[in-house]
Amino acid sequence: MNFEGKNSLHIEMKQIEVVAAIICREGKYFATQRGYGEFKDYWEFPGGKIEAGESREEALKREIREELDTEISVDTFLTTVECDYPAFHLTMHCFLCSIRSGHLVLKEHENATWLNREELGTVDWLPADVEVVKKLVGRNNVEIKVERQAVMF
Repeated sequence: MNFEGKNSLHIEMKQIEVVAAIICREGKYFATQRGYGEFKDYWEFPGGKIEAGESREEALKREIREELDTEISVDTFLTTVECDYPAFHLTMHCFLCSIRSGHLVLKEHENATWLNREELGTVDWLPADVEVVKKLVGRNNVEIKVERQAVMF
């Protein structure tokens, strides 16, 4: 349906583009729990916004250095997720990564854990990250906790 007529109201949703690191080690994935904002206590793969002049890979390395005091290797592109939140549209570019050096110090998150594939559905993921989890698990009919309740995909 097109609402861009002469007398219609057109509201442009804010667009945010970010990168996320799916850090893998010994068959497990590193997940962080947000300690601030509207989505406090939800789980996500760490990362952040791309700054002007940065490549996606450069942004991801910078964000992980700032948030976790760790140097990573950006190994493989995994997926791009498009997700509508109430106040904005998120485009999240996700990469499989490995640790080069550092000890994953939590500077912005309240908690973190390593999860194997079978455990990925046991935490409350942010909506965009649910799509990444589905890709990692490799099927759509996996039970994943979303918004404090279990939902089948």
